[in-house]
Amino acid sequence: MSEESVRAVFPELDAIADDDLRSGVVEAWTTAMAEQGVDDLAAVPWLPPTQRELGIEDETLVGHVRDVTAGALALAELLTERRGDRLDLDLDVVVAGALVHDVSKLAEFDGMDDTPVYDLLGHPYYGVYVVAGVGLPVELAHIVLSHTSRTNVEPATIEAEIVRRADEVAAAAIRWRATDDLRTV
Repeated sequence: MSEESVRAVFPELDAIADDDLRSGVVEAWTTAMAEQGVDDLAAVPWLPPTQRELGIEDETLVGHVRDVTAGALALAELLTERRGDRLDLDLDVVVAGALVHDVSKLAEFDGMDDTPVYDLLGHPYYGVYVVAGVGLPVELAHIVLSHTSRTNVEPATIEAEIVRRADEVAAAAIRWRATDDLRTV
């Protein structure tokens, strides 16, 4: 998949003001796609084990990443508006972090099948490798590593906390399709 294709599926890239950061996010996705032999990013499933369990196999990674990015940006903008004078928050880092938080899923799954990366490493270690490999700032690797409870790394920055919470809510919205009580899934 080309750079233009990544930009087409993630129009939120335009919200990143820093050209180098925006280019790095695109490079992270194109690198992961090339390494994993993914041609159609829009066809990659969100989280196959959960999708199989809940019978919601039509959810996509791109849709989830876009939901997380929109949620994280909305929360960051709200906090900036309400607490801006007391909050040093980098919107570019929030958007970029949200956009790359699940880049590891390209290595964790082959279609709807789990790979050894998912089974043995777990989410999101491959993502840290990709983010670091393309030279993105350590703050983004931290967001990737701390956005999930599958690691013991807790968010250390407000940007990482925002992405983690946006990811949790976006995932809950997907699970909500299959249940009337989120405590059951």
